Amino acid sequence: MIYPIVAYGDPVLKKVAQDIDPKDASFDLKQLVADMFETMYNAQGVGLAAPQIGKSLRLFVVDAEPMDEENLKGFKKVFVNPEILEETGTPWAYEEGCLSIPTIRGDVERPEKLRIRYYDENWNAYEEEYHGMAARVIQHEYDHIEGILFTEHLPALKRRLLKSKLGNISKGKVRVDYRMRFPNL
Repeated sequence: MIYPIVAYGDPVLKKVAQDIDPKDASFDLKQLVADMFETMYNAQGVGLAAPQIGKSLRLFVVDAEPMDEENLKGFKKVFVNPEILEETGTPWAYEEGCLSIPTIRGDVERPEKLRIRYYDENWNAYEEEYHGMAARVIQHEYDHIEGILFTEHLPALKRRLLKSKLGNISKGKVRVDYRMRFPNL
């Protein structure tokens, strides 16, 4: 099932998401993960967090292989209840965008390495290190489950200049090739 992407301005994007209880039978985690990948691919994204489909859960999926970088070959993962343990290295800038904030991009500085603990959709536990673009994709999606949008990392002047564009996105005044849910429509 393809979910509509929640647009900028929806309160779910600003909430710290809740851990998923492995005993919670109110939804099928594997089906939700499959739906999130389908939704992400439909929108031509490389990552999608549960809040972006209106679910305040600590869950995100990534498939950064389309970015066509050598260290991203086969980088398709599910992160359930992730916890970034450490971020290290020299921060570096890269132009980011977001499916919930279409048409807006901006340079965001992030540390080059991270160590993260998480579960996959089968409740297998992992603790892994990532660097470069893989770390950046994880950091961007992790921000979503912490209620942080990439625009909050932009300089104050840039944020002020984007204010009217962000307002228009929340009102549905934006053209995209995927379904969205607008909070102020």
